[in-house]
Amino acid sequence: MKRFFQVLIISLFTVNMYGQKHTLYQTPPQPIYDLFNAPPTPGVAIDREGKMMVYLEQYPYLTIEDLSQPELRIGGLRFSPNTFSSSRRGYVLTLQVENIETGEKKQVKGLPKNAKLSSFIWSPDQSKLAFFNTTQKGVQAWILEVNSAVAKKVSDDFVNDVIGNSMVFNPSGDKLLLTLRENLEKPETPLAPEGPTIQEATGEKAPNRTYQDLLKNRYDEELFTFYTTSSVYEVDIKSGEKKQILKPGVWSSMSFSPDGKYLLTNRIKKPYSYLVTYGRFAQEMVVYDSNGKEVYNVADIPVTEKIPIAFGSVRTGRRSVSWRPDQPATLYWVEAQDGGDAGIEAEVRDKMFWIKAPFNQEPTPSLDFSLRYSGVLWGHDELAICIEYWYKTRQVVTSSFNPKDVKSKKTIFDYSWEDAYNNPGSFMTETNKYNRSVLKIGPNNSLYLTGQGASEKGNIPFLATYDLADKKRTKVWESKAPYYEYLVRALDPDRGKLIISRQSKEKPSNYYILDGFEDSGKALTEFDNPYKALEGVEKQVVKYQREDGIQLQGELYLPARYDPDKDGKLPVLMWAYPDEFKSKEAASQVQGSPYEFIRLGWYSPIYWVTRGYAVFDDISMPIIGEGDQEPNDNFMPQLVANAEAAINILDEMGVGDKNRVAIGGHSYGAFMTANLLAHSNLFAAGIARSGAYNRTLTPFGFQSEERTYWEAPEIYYDMSPFMHADKIKTPLLLIHGEADNNSGTYPMQSERLFNAIKGLGGVCRLVMLPKESHSYQASESLNHMLWEMDTWLEKYVKNKK
Repeated sequence: MKRFFQVLIISLFTVNMYGQKHTLYQTPPQPIYDLFNAPPTPGVAIDREGKMMVYLEQYPYLTIEDLSQPELRIGGLRFSPNTFSSSRRGYVLTLQVENIETGEKKQVKGLPKNAKLSSFIWSPDQSKLAFFNTTQKGVQAWILEVNSAVAKKVSDDFVNDVIGNSMVFNPSGDKLLLTLRENLEKPETPLAPEGPTIQEATGEKAPNRTYQDLLKNRYDEELFTFYTTSSVYEVDIKSGEKKQILKPGVWSSMSFSPDGKYLLTNRIKKPYSYLVTYGRFAQEMVVYDSNGKEVYNVADIPVTEKIPIAFGSVRTGRRSVSWRPDQPATLYWVEAQDGGDAGIEAEVRDKMFWIKAPFNQEPTPSLDFSLRYSGVLWGHDELAICIEYWYKTRQVVTSSFNPKDVKSKKTIFDYSWEDAYNNPGSFMTETNKYNRSVLKIGPNNSLYLTGQGASEKGNIPFLATYDLADKKRTKVWESKAPYYEYLVRALDPDRGKLIISRQSKEKPSNYYILDGFEDSGKALTEFDNPYKALEGVEKQVVKYQREDGIQLQGELYLPARYDPDKDGKLPVLMWAYPDEFKSKEAASQVQGSPYEFIRLGWYSPIYWVTRGYAVFDDISMPIIGEGDQEPNDNFMPQLVANAEAAINILDEMGVGDKNRVAIGGHSYGAFMTANLLAHSNLFAAGIARSGAYNRTLTPFGFQSEERTYWEAPEIYYDMSPFMHADKIKTPLLLIHGEADNNSGTYPMQSERLFNAIKGLGGVCRLVMLPKESHSYQASESLNHMLWEMDTWLEKYVKNKK
């Protein structure tokens, strides 16, 4: 009998050691808890003229109960079958209106109880703000009369907001187009399948990334149709009277012509696909008149499963269809001239076409693009700006042209998008007589540029004039130290009447209005520092070198009142995300600003500065492949060299204990973390959240790798930490959302890596967060995540044995 009890006790102990434990949601230590749960700063919506400002007080986080409500995941969508809307949307709780000129503030009246507000859009004349309110039964449209600060429900009807793009103002601003729910009969769940689900390959290449939440069978198709079908109604804002404009269909977008006489629509139709998400199902683009009569069939687009895998490849046929904002009713689009395949040689990649109402003529061919079309900014009949790019070389070309003359195209800027120092900025727009955004054009066709102003001193945002004739850029305003400022609205760029955002190391971002380029500005908001516990924390941008001379940097945070001589070297938490580059010069450029306020998100590692750690955040992890080489050809040596340089600089500064350093990251940063533990002995512990660790499960490319597994099997193998799990002896904390919908980062990725490390005798902990996707949302999940990370760091880093 004694022997029996001994065996029983051993068996119970074994279950305790290796079985599942029932763990309730935990909360982190008080300093981290207080910072994480600090009230968020309200969002702000400013009208075009800079006269009225609306404060949007947001719900801080969803709850696990919110995420536990019924949810359907089909066709690449996640939505609530009860409300016919996104199941993971953030909401606004209350609204407040302020008159910028007088400073008078009004709390908005008429809002519903327990409001869940979202999808805010300004009316064309900026006098109204339309939005949705979500109830337990569904989504309804509301309107805010901004001047009176009074809100009212537009209609009792429920909107179908499963796909989005569900609400549009008409050009006069007195009516809304809404996609209203249809009273359809829901398809019944079959008791047994009618037959097998069959897909077929016919010999044509159809490479696709590893999408999730796809349709799986005929029943899924029926559900998709049921939940996405709506009718388009025109609803009068004052009276609530409604008129059906478009019959039931899966309407994914709609936009009025500038003159308001026509409506461009996009309708998803069958056949659907089991390989790609809803945006690549068969579609039809049609123009209707104001009474819902079909006027012009723009494009009949088949299921798009066969886009070549080379980055920069596109589907064939008409794409990027839109209205010219400077004309009453002119459609324009581009068509690939290279079969949409970026992997082949071609002198002309894309060609632009346009057609005017009443759309009874053949489309007129316009500009040729030697690179892939990226966009156009229309000015007037004689001036517009177009942009094209090429992924392989990271090239961006901006050109001016006369819309009446297809041969007038002239290059303005030609640069690499990796080269932030030489990024000229973006051209400013203004509102024209049609209430559409067009190029802001000054005297003698001068234009205006705004940009982040990257430099060796950090980002210095600017406003500049640009002379098309001599191609001269002249800065008229820029951010001034010791602040980090950027342009929010240029009310009058010629005389410097601007609305800017301003922050410093000590003060959070607030809005200011300037009356002249040298004016210090009048404060429009006075948001206080929500992170009192971080007062005294030292932040510095640290610059250092990799062993091959590449310039690196990171943001270092040291605890308040920390004295290196007295307190000694600290345990370190490093956080990073790899970036690929085609040139060493671009990889070495300085990023960010030394004057930015410390801003916390759920994803941030900065919390641990309150726990006595040196936090080295956003450290450079460049992976460079110059010329014919691809960055991933030498991924691992560069990754380890980056990490080693970061550890060494903190050791040399006398602030970081190189024997007590943790490395962490999210998504591709998690992939980085696992690889560093597999291929180096630099770290005391690792934290990897929502990563992908076996690249053979993403065989048609990942991140910036466009080669397939079959083209570069050694790259996929060597870069997969799963393949090297036997080398992971450093303690690794794996966290993953059970409902991760990101391409490639299946929850299985963390589960399989954990099983491998456990089976090989490594130290690992796997935490699967119920209901969470790639980004975590529920307060309970996030507090628990912080507790898990803190417990891991305390055990394996700060108190490392």
